[in-house]
Amino acid sequence: MNPQPTTLSHSTSYRVIYGDTDTMGVVYHANYLRWFEIGRTELFRHLGLPYREIEARGLMLPVSEVKCKYLTPARYDDLIVIEAILNTGFRAGMQFDYTITSQDGAVIHTTGYTRHAFINGKGKVVRPPAFIRDLIKGNMQD
Repeated sequence: MNPQPTTLSHSTSYRVIYGDTDTMGVVYHANYLRWFEIGRTELFRHLGLPYREIEARGLMLPVSEVKCKYLTPARYDDLIVIEAILNTGFRAGMQFDYTITSQDGAVIHTTGYTRHAFINGKGKVVRPPAFIRDLIKGNMQD
């Protein structure tokens, strides 16, 4: 498998707050999905296309599938890194792959992906629009 071009990935740092955890100080499992959203939103922003602009063009990207593999729990006050990678091999919509690690990269907390369909304002599934295809092509490295 070929590695993804670095311009189609982005890392975001985040400090685990008390509200992210359960009574044991361990991150509640659903928060990893929220962090996936943070990762892909910041990746879009990094590529020069804030998600708000996609919606302004009449499109939405609802999640159609999620996989989240929990490996090592994150805890209150940990500084984590959310890496989001746009998987350019997925053609039917968009797929983002994620790795959530400790700040130093020594601990992998979670890996996973989300898949998204493009839908228009009427809720109909549509093909990825030209402006998204152009954005991806313009950010690919050889």
